[in-house]
Amino acid sequence: MDLGLKGLKAVVTGGTKGIGRAIAQTLAAEGAHIALCARNADEVKQTAADFAKYGVTVFARVADVGDAKSLAAWVDDAAKALGGIDIAVANVSALAIANDEAGWQSGFNVDMMGTVRLVNAAMPYLEKSSKASIVTISSVSGREIDFAAGPYGAFKAAIIHYTQGLAYHLAGKNIRANTVSPGNTYFAGGVWNQIEHGNPALYKQALAMNPTGRMGTPQEMANAAAFLTSPAASFITGTNLVVDGALTKGVQF
Repeated sequence: MDLGLKGLKAVVTGGTKGIGRAIAQTLAAEGAHIALCARNADEVKQTAADFAKYGVTVFARVADVGDAKSLAAWVDDAAKALGGIDIAVANVSALAIANDEAGWQSGFNVDMMGTVRLVNAAMPYLEKSSKASIVTISSVSGREIDFAAGPYGAFKAAIIHYTQGLAYHLAGKNIRANTVSPGNTYFAGGVWNQIEHGNPALYKQALAMNPTGRMGTPQEMANAAAFLTSPAASFITGTNLVVDGALTKGVQF
């Protein structure tokens, strides 16, 4: 299937590792021009170099979604470099698990407000696009009570609600908004890789809960996100696409 992404312009936060990198890479491989940001300058530079093989424009710069001015400046400069914005993907998470005030503040500032800031900054450009799409990255922890039921789960749930509200209010402007909720996703250096070595009992328990017998990969999450961003999903808006290998048991109507 041709997703129709060739020539579109996408901004992706947290685009140097894990799910965010896989999303940016998948969009680039489909022919979309890409702007990505992260906080580590070396990783930003290396990712831009890695993506050069796709023959698309790649605008990569250090930016912190927890800093409103930094994020807004990156979005404006990305729009200039790409010639507009058709797709906005909000991916960054603070991974705040601790149920203390610092954890709640971090989760709110990065997960929730990082998403809101990206959407608000990209909105003037999305409004000019005929193929505008927003994809936010939530989590199965936003649907079920699990070990991340503190700030992480609460703000991931809030992101789903926020995104569905966007879909409703922006439908008249032909701007779609959807959420992807990944299940446990394993990659080198990622949280589950760290848990595997730092808390093997929790890792074994989490792995045993998934009937597929494995965790997902960043590419599997990126495939879902890329489809939702694309014109191939032109009548899909306001949905939360769970990609979890049947991990969660709650029925989503």
